[in-house]
Amino acid sequence: MFRTIKNFLALFTGAPQSASRTGLPETLKLIFNRRSCRSFSTDEIAPQDIEAILDAGRFAPSTVNLQTWSFITFDRGQWQQTFGRPIPFKGAYAIVICADRHRLGGLLEDLSGTPAVNMSLAVFNAGLAAMNMNLAAEALGIRSIMLSETGRTGLLDTAFLVEKLNLPEGVLPLTTLVLGRSSMQMPGIPPRQPRDAVVMPQRYNADCPGLLADWFDQMFIGFKIGHPFSNFDRQLAFYRTKMLEAEQAVRRYFGR
Repeated sequence: MFRTIKNFLALFTGAPQSASRTGLPETLKLIFNRRSCRSFSTDEIAPQDIEAILDAGRFAPSTVNLQTWSFITFDRGQWQQTFGRPIPFKGAYAIVICADRHRLGGLLEDLSGTPAVNMSLAVFNAGLAAMNMNLAAEALGIRSIMLSETGRTGLLDTAFLVEKLNLPEGVLPLTTLVLGRSSMQMPGIPPRQPRDAVVMPQRYNADCPGLLADWFDQMFIGFKIGHPFSNFDRQLAFYRTKMLEAEQAVRRYFGR
């Protein structure tokens, strides 16, 4: 009982110690204060802000400067026309961020013998670009959320997006960055794994499952608070099914 109460309280007091430092640089404040937004207003985003966010993605670091990403953009009308429904959470703008090996195929034929490495680098680089855009939006006072499944928007619906967006082989839709304005109070910090389970001096520490027990309990409590009429095990089963479907699609479109 005590452990459950402790983990319940941890949901609302989970800020990192670094966030309490005085004189913290603005970039770190953005990182610690950023939250995913799930309710946007009807306000639009200025074109120059969209341009700045996309350029932040373009100027992300990448392995050997390969820039293995592509960004497919939508305003509200374009999303409705393509998918027949509004942008998730009534966002004003959406960017489908793809790991992209296709564009460089004719330029780097010598890399054709390393498909697994190529895929890993493409996903890594596109993830860096996604985070750059996420933080750029935050710096401009624009809220955001990165989706992988909600509204069939990312990796877990690869086959659907390949068809809808006419993606060629070698282009994997990782996530959709939804942008918009919002005046709502951002939620608390989702539970973070303990530092000792993540930060490992000198060598890997495989003896960490016990350190993660409280974190997993906090995740379960948070789910029950946010979804009081849903079932945690049923939700996990749903994601397992989606992941198995996505596994086949990823192997087909991106596994060679």
